Amino acid sequence: MNISSRMKVAIGIAYIAAVSSTAVQAQEDTIKVGILHSLSGTMAISETTLKDTVLMMIERQNAAGGLLGRQLEPVVVDPASDWPLFAEKARELIELQNVAVTFGCWTSVSRKSVLPVFEEHNSLLFYPVQYEGEESSKSVFYTGAAPNQQAIPAVDYLMNEIGVERWVLAGTDYVYPRTTNRILEAYLKSKGVTDDDIMINYTPFGHSDWQSIISDINNFGSAGRKTAVVSTINGDANVPFYIELGNQGISAEDIPVMAFSVGEEELSGFDTSSLVGHLAAWNYFMSIPSEENDKFIDEWLDFIGDDDRVSNDPMEAHYIGFNMWVEAVTKAGTTDPEAVQAAIIGVTVPNLTGGMATMMPNHHITKPVFIGEIQSDGQFDVVWETSGTVVGDAWSDFLPSSMNITADWMPPLSCGNYNVTTGQCSGQNYE
Repeated sequence: MNISSRMKVAIGIAYIAAVSSTAVQAQEDTIKVGILHSLSGTMAISETTLKDTVLMMIERQNAAGGLLGRQLEPVVVDPASDWPLFAEKARELIELQNVAVTFGCWTSVSRKSVLPVFEEHNSLLFYPVQYEGEESSKSVFYTGAAPNQQAIPAVDYLMNEIGVERWVLAGTDYVYPRTTNRILEAYLKSKGVTDDDIMINYTPFGHSDWQSIISDINNFGSAGRKTAVVSTINGDANVPFYIELGNQGISAEDIPVMAFSVGEEELSGFDTSSLVGHLAAWNYFMSIPSEENDKFIDEWLDFIGDDDRVSNDPMEAHYIGFNMWVEAVTKAGTTDPEAVQAAIIGVTVPNLTGGMATMMPNHHITKPVFIGEIQSDGQFDVVWETSGTVVGDAWSDFLPSSMNITADWMPPLSCGNYNVTTGQCSGQNYE
């Protein structure tokens, strides 16, 4: 090989190395964002939309120049409504993909499954769904409602505005409904409701045969005193539940249902004419008029390419959480979890209903509360709302085991399970 040929080979090798180095550098220069939502299984009906919401927010942020001068790169996994698989997929996102943050989970059992993984790595999870409280982790930011931001105001509405005296607490059989109903049972009893006036029922995920249960509810409500169902039924079991209500001729005037896990997404795709007047308690409805909401809906419909798609409360929670994370990273000048955890406390961003949301020291946000009636088009008409925002309470005031516990991740406390009576931090504490 002559000198000229050697030079050409050397130049070619150098060029390949340079291209490879540039590709690796480009990959390293992205900020990876994990998306941990079920795209199959019983919870796909609710969670697939949340995956798309985060993808839309990433696309919007990248169009605006990215973050810290870098583009955001989504990393999507499917835990398939399988709770142990959630933990495996969380570990994959953190250890193999090196994501800077994760947006994900719906059910509390999935969140409980991944919690040890995020705490082990001190990684960040933004959790967008209403939940039962009784938890505050340094690694988790709870952008959905705590019980005092949804369940308690909903029961107050039923009791004070509709005059409900008998209560059916119906839920899917896992931690969120059971703990929420434990809180609600204690709350109802503090208001003078007796055991005889409370019926509690649990069904498995994906339950489809509601005939006998709806019949039992109808019988329970035939005692001549106003009865309501407080529903923590999750996922695709809601469809046959509401269909069977209609089949047995139970209207909202007879026995109103107040749902905590049914929104516009769950109602889309089936006839809601027999459900008109039944209720849901959320912190956002698509029908609420505001400039921010109109912009979000237009952007969502354009992104998803389907004018029939709807928006819902957990989507707003991801919208808020994503924007809070961006603000905190910008403020900290880094995606380092410790720096972001410190910077995000007090961050305030617009919600979609015309107000503002603030991240509090207990890693919960401020939220308005709305009660909506189902309309024939699958949307909600707001019939009641709080006068302002409510601060999320990580620990219930109505359970003896938690009424003396508070959460505050700001120094000097830096504790999610601080007992104000004993002065001890009994939970996760990084200080």
